[in-house]
Amino acid sequence: MKRAELIDKYSKLLHIKNYSTKTEKSYLHHLDLFLNFLSSNKIKVIDQNVLLNYFNYLKQTKNFSYSSVKQALASIRFLFLDVLKKEVDFDFFIKMKKPNSLPNILTTEEVKSIINSIENLKHRAIISTIYSCGLRISEAVNLEIKDIDSKAMTIKIVNAKGKNDRIVMLSEKLLELLRKYFKEYRPKIYLFEGQNGGKYSARSIQQIFNNAVKKIKIKKKVTVHSLRHSFASHLLDSGTDIRFIQELLGHKHLSTTQIYTHINPASVKKIKSPFDSF
Repeated sequence: MKRAELIDKYSKLLHIKNYSTKTEKSYLHHLDLFLNFLSSNKIKVIDQNVLLNYFNYLKQTKNFSYSSVKQALASIRFLFLDVLKKEVDFDFFIKMKKPNSLPNILTTEEVKSIINSIENLKHRAIISTIYSCGLRISEAVNLEIKDIDSKAMTIKIVNAKGKNDRIVMLSEKLLELLRKYFKEYRPKIYLFEGQNGGKYSARSIQQIFNNAVKKIKIKKKVTVHSLRHSFASHLLDSGTDIRFIQELLGHKHLSTTQIYTHINPASVKKIKSPFDSF
């Protein structure tokens, strides 16, 4: 099978199997790296040693991280088991020791200072929403106006990581801020839109956050995603049941059962967002 034909078949199968756009992009990237490795080393027959050498090359020469090697394994596993349907004497489910690294957590005072340092109303609303709901940056840019339920005081996160939906609480203070923001900016479809409409840029959100962190002189290494980690930590500190926190974050290790069978809007509404303590 020629390279172009293989990539086309690989891509179509990913799409048919309903993999997320982000996963498709990652898998295709790793497939490309693997094919380049085979080509540059003039490898015609792939066996256990070839695969072992390839993953060792990624780790030792390319300095791939734990997560990048896991993605590479998943990509090549998909190639052999799903696309080529070819058995090879290699353990694609090899267990790697995960680095014991902990994310940097912002204190509630630091989060408050970051938000208060942002003068632009839209920018402040974006950062506040991410922290108040524990969102991934991709979830924030994909939020639509219709996802906000001010009567139930909940927000629906649609097609999140793993293509799962979930419900998070809508803070009273956040609702007040969003109403003020909506009145001034009048977004049409997405809750946060660019100057010419459409989704707001994830890169721009990262820049807003970085500027705020620099402005109030926080020294620890943090990103927009640190707001999500901090949200979970602050809820845990306030005594919220860890099972609720897992549901609110939409972690991949949760049960595959639908979100509504685990935690209904009434339960979510009773959980107080740490944003309300400001």
